[in-house]
Amino acid sequence: MIITKQRSGFRFYENQETSESVPGVTSVCGMLNKPFLPRWSANMAAELAVDSLDYLSAMAERDREGAIKYVAGASYRYTKSRADIGSKAHDLFERMIRGEGRLTVRDSLGGFVVRVHPDLEPYRANFADFLEVVKPVLVRAEDVAWSDTHKYAGSFDALLSILDEDGQRVTVIADWKTGKNTYPEVALQMAAYGFADRLIDPEGNSVPMPKIDAAAVLHITPDQWSFKPVRFDAEVFEHFVTLRKTFDWDREVSKTVLGKPFASGPAEYGALVTGTQRRAR
Repeated sequence: MIITKQRSGFRFYENQETSESVPGVTSVCGMLNKPFLPRWSANMAAELAVDSLDYLSAMAERDREGAIKYVAGASYRYTKSRADIGSKAHDLFERMIRGEGRLTVRDSLGGFVVRVHPDLEPYRANFADFLEVVKPVLVRAEDVAWSDTHKYAGSFDALLSILDEDGQRVTVIADWKTGKNTYPEVALQMAAYGFADRLIDPEGNSVPMPKIDAAAVLHITPDQWSFKPVRFDAEVFEHFVTLRKTFDWDREVSKTVLGKPFASGPAEYGALVTGTQRRAR
C-alpha cells in the first residue's frame, strides 16, 4: 500500500511493504524557477492593503504584528482557497466519471440528478458536458505511477480511452486543472506519470505501465471547459528527469559541498575598489 507524507514542504510517496520513499511528481516539478511568483505575491499583498486601509489601520493599532502577517499572507490564503476548491472538484470529477451513485438523488419524475454544493455546481455542469461531448471510457483513476528507474511517484487523475480524429480508440493519460490557466509544466507532470515503470492501485497491486498513446489536460472552470492535447514524448520526459536530479541537489547534495574553513580571520579592507563595489555604484 502507498501512503503520502509531507516533509519540509515536499510530498513523498512511501511503499509500506518495502519502506521505500520517493518524492512526488509535483514536488519535483516545484524545482522549476517561477520568477513571476514574487511579483504576484507582492501584488496580492498590495491590493489587500489598499482595499482594506481602514480595517488594517484599526488592526495595526491593536496588533501591529498581526496586521503585518495578515497582509503578508494574502497570496497564501488565496492559493489555499483555490486548492480547497480544486481538491473538492477533483473528488467530484472522479465520482462522476466512475458513475458514483452517492452524488445523485431521485427527482419528482423518477429520474436522477446530481446535487452538489452551489460553489461546485458550475464545475459539475461543465464536467458533465465534457463527459457527454468526449464520451471518455475510464481505464484507471487516481492510481499511483511509480518509477523504480528514476525514484519518483505521483497520482494521476485518469487514464482514458477516447476516439481520436480518425475514429480510432486511443489511450490518453489525463489531468484535470481548475485554475485560471494551464501552464507548460503540465507536460512535465504527464510525461512523469506516463514514463513511470508501473502503476499501483489503492490495494497495493502493481502492474506494468500500459502503453499510452497521448496526454491531455482538461481545463475546467465555472465558466467553460476545454480538453487540450499535451506534448508527450521522450524529450519532455528528459527535462523532468533533470528536475529530479535538481531535487536531489537541493535536498541533499548541496548540503555536502561546503566544508569547514582551512583558515579564517578578520576582514581587512584597503584602498582597493573591487568589481563588486564598482557595479554597486
